[in-house]
Formats: sequence, structure tokens, C-alpha cells
Amino acid sequence: MSRLVRRLLLALWAPLRDLAPLIIVVATFQLFILRQPFPHLERVLIGVLLVAAGLRLFVAGLQMGLFPLGEAMAGAFARKGSLWALLAFAFALGAASTIAEPALIAVAAEGSDVAAQAGAIADSPTARATFALSLRLVVAVSVGTALLLGVLRILKGWSLPRLIISGYVAVVALTPLAPPEFVGLAYDSGGVTTSTVTVPLVAALGVGLASSLRGRSALADGFGLIAFASLLPILFVLAFGMLYVRFDGS
Repeated sequence: MSRLVRRLLLALWAPLRDLAPLIIVVATFQLFILRQPFPHLERVLIGVLLVAAGLRLFVAGLQMGLFPLGEAMAGAFARKGSLWALLAFAFALGAASTIAEPALIAVAAEGSDVAAQAGAIADSPTARATFALSLRLVVAVSVGTALLLGVLRILKGWSLPRLIISGYVAVVALTPLAPPEFVGLAYDSGGVTTSTVTVPLVAALGVGLASSLRGRSALADGFGLIAFASLLPILFVLAFGMLYVRFDGS
């Protein structure tokens, strides 16, 4: 039993070490600033252990499954030599992983509730569900397009800084034209796409593709897809807001 406990503690050491700064901050403000004891301390401690165990399992799953699978598929498409198949795979991977992103589902649901309360959409379950689904689909298409553009960048050797700077110039130009109600939602939509499901697959795709191409560096060329996946949703949701307000009549 002691050996089992020792192995368990050893496995949890790394995630607990990573969580240590957060634990210290929360404990410091709770005990010394608010000067209040932790409510249900035993539940808090159990929750921290569960979070640490979840992080450990998540990292192990990435290393064992998602990263190798993404890199292997990207390499296989590169060796196959079919540009259209590779681009279709990149678009489908980006869209499918994003539509399943828990953070996006939460933000879309919250956005639909706030939009209904503000009168931007009808205050009904159907209108809220339609708005949330539309937002998720727009963001999913934008991430699919981002991966398609990122794959082309790797293949063609385009400059990543120039593309990213150009994209954010477009964001700045489009922001004043978009409805104010959609600006914050658009910017947050760019953040939620870089979360649990999307990031591992996107990173694996870029690294696997760059590693399989002669004259490309996995370090210099393989990364950057996540930047596209954060940028294009902002543009797409801003445009979505402009079209939604225009044709919905709100």
C-alpha cells in the first residue's frame, strides 16, 4: 500500500508543482487579505488533488495519443503528395476540433444569454440556441480557414510575422465598423479557440507537416498555426456581427 501511495504522490508531484503558484496566490489572499478560513477545506483539498490528477492524465493522453496521431497524419498527407487532400484535412481538422471545444460552447451559450437580455436577439430558447450554434459554426469555419492558411504558409515558406501583422491590421480596421455588441465577443472568440481540444491537434499538425517537408524546420516553420487559429475567429465574428445586425434587423 505504501508503495502505491508513493507512486501516486510521485505522479501528482509535477501537476501539483505547476499548480503551486495558483494555490499560493489564492491561499495568501484568502488567509491574509480577506482573513477568512477556507470554506469546506476538505472539499477544496480533494478538488485540488482531482485537478492535479486530471492534468496528469491530460498531459499523458497528449503524449501518448493526440500528438503522435496528429504528427503521423500530417506526415502521411505530405508524403502522399496531394495538396488538395492536405488542405481539406487541415480545414476539416480545425473546424471539427473547434466545434467540440468546451470553452467555445460555454462562451457561445453565455453570449446568447447576454444578447437576449440586451435585446440583440429574441428572448426565446430557439433564438438563443440558433445564435449560439451560429456563433460556434462561424468560429469553427474560421479556425478551419486558419489551419488551411497556416498549412499553405508552411508549404510556401511565407513570412509568419507579415501574415500575423496583416491580420491584426485588418482586425483594427474592421473593429470600428462592427456592432459594439459583437466586438468583445469577437475578441474572446479568438481566445477560446486555443484551448483543450484544438491546441494539441493544431500544434501536432504543424510540427508533423514541417518535419516531413525537405527544407522546412519543425521549430521555425512548424509552430504558428495556433496564432492563425486565434486571429481569424476575431475577423470572422466581427464580420458575422455586421451581417447579423444588417439582415436580422436588430
